[in-house]
Amino acid sequence: MALPENTTLEYSNENYIDITQHEIEALKTEFNLADAHTHQSQSETQKEIINDLPNLWYAAERKTQYQSEQEFIEKFYTLHGQTTALKRKDEIYLVYAASIGMHITATYLMQRNMRVGLIEPCFDNLHDLMKHMRVPLSPIDESLLYDASNIYDNLMKNAIALDAVFLVDPNNPTGFSLFDLDAEGFIEVVRFCKDYNKLLILDLCFSAFVLANGKSRFDIYEILENSKVSYIAMEDTGKTWPIQDTKCSTLHTSKDINNDVYNILTSVLLNVSPFILNLVSRYLDDSKNDKFSSVNSLISKNRQLAIQYLDGGLLKYYQPKVDTSVAWFEITNPDVTSDQLQQVLVERNVYVLPGKYFYWAHPERGQRYIRVALARNTDMFTQAMITTANIISETYGK
Repeated sequence: MALPENTTLEYSNENYIDITQHEIEALKTEFNLADAHTHQSQSETQKEIINDLPNLWYAAERKTQYQSEQEFIEKFYTLHGQTTALKRKDEIYLVYAASIGMHITATYLMQRNMRVGLIEPCFDNLHDLMKHMRVPLSPIDESLLYDASNIYDNLMKNAIALDAVFLVDPNNPTGFSLFDLDAEGFIEVVRFCKDYNKLLILDLCFSAFVLANGKSRFDIYEILENSKVSYIAMEDTGKTWPIQDTKCSTLHTSKDINNDVYNILTSVLLNVSPFILNLVSRYLDDSKNDKFSSVNSLISKNRQLAIQYLDGGLLKYYQPKVDTSVAWFEITNPDVTSDQLQQVLVERNVYVLPGKYFYWAHPERGQRYIRVALARNTDMFTQAMITTANIISETYGK
C-alpha cells in the first residue's frame, strides 16, 4: 500500500546495497518509478484474456507439459523473428524468471573459472549474481561498441585476456543496441569471440521493445549458429506485458555447451507452470494481432511526458537507440549527485533509481544519472512527472 500523500519518509541512500533493495522500498511510495516491471492496467483485448482465465487453466490440464512448452517456444521465437533458434527448439529451456537463467549462467562460469567482461552500465543484478559466484569481472564500457568499424579492435584491447563477453541488448538503462540500423556491430562482436575462443553471453530481455518500436529483429541465432561461436542467450517476457509478474524466460546455448548448461538447469527446477505458459502465450497472440500497440502506445505516451516535464535544466534526456520501458536522464549540475536528487524526491513520495548501481565498476560515473520507469498508468505517471518537476524547481531552481 502506498503511504499517505505528502508523507515525509525517513530515508538514507546508504541503507541499500543494490537496485532491488531500492525497488522493494519503492513499492511503498505513491509514485513508484523505480522498478521496470509492468504496473499498467490491461488493454481492452487483454481484459478478454483475464476473463478467459478459467479456460486457460483447464486447457493447461488437458495438455502435456511438453506440449505447453513447445507451443510457447514456437509462438515466442516466431513473434520475435528468431526462427533459426527453432531448429533446435528441444534445446531451448524455460525458467520462471530471467534471474534464474542468470543464476544458471553464473554457475556455469564459476565452475569453469571463467573471467568475464560485463558491459557497463547495466542492471546491477547481473554483476551481483556473478560476484556472489566469485566470477572475476572486468567492465566493457558500452561506448566501445558504438562504432562497428572499431568494435573488433576495441575488444582486442579490452577483452583479449577474458574468457567471456557479456552484453545486454537493448541495454538497461541506456537503450543502446548493436542492431540499430544493421547487424554489422553484432557480427563484429561475434567475429572477435569466435576468433579468440570467447564465450558470448547475451541478455536479450528487453528485445520485445524493438518490436514495439515498429522494427523487426535481426535473426541473431542465424548469425550465432553460422559462426559456430560458443554462446548463451537469455530472453524474457517479464518486462513486456502487464500480468503482475507472471512470466517466462528462455535459455538457449550453442551446441557445444548445451549439455553442461542443461545439467546445471535440472538441478535448479523441473518446469515452468503450464498454466503460466498458456497465459503468456495469449499475450504473445495479443501483441501479434495488435502489432504491440498496447505496449508501445502507453510507453511512448509516458516517455513524452517524462521529456516534457523533466528534460531541460537540471535533467537532460538521454536519447536511446531503442525506446524501452525506462528513461535515462543525465544530471547537468556537477554539484548534484543522483543520490542527492533521489533523496529529495523520495522525501516527497517520488521514487526513481540513482545511476550509481548501473555503473557497477565505476559508481561515481553513475552519480550523473537517474532512471525513470515508464510502464505505469498514464494518469498516475502524469501526476508523478508534475510532482517531480515541481520538486526540482523548488529545490534547484528548475
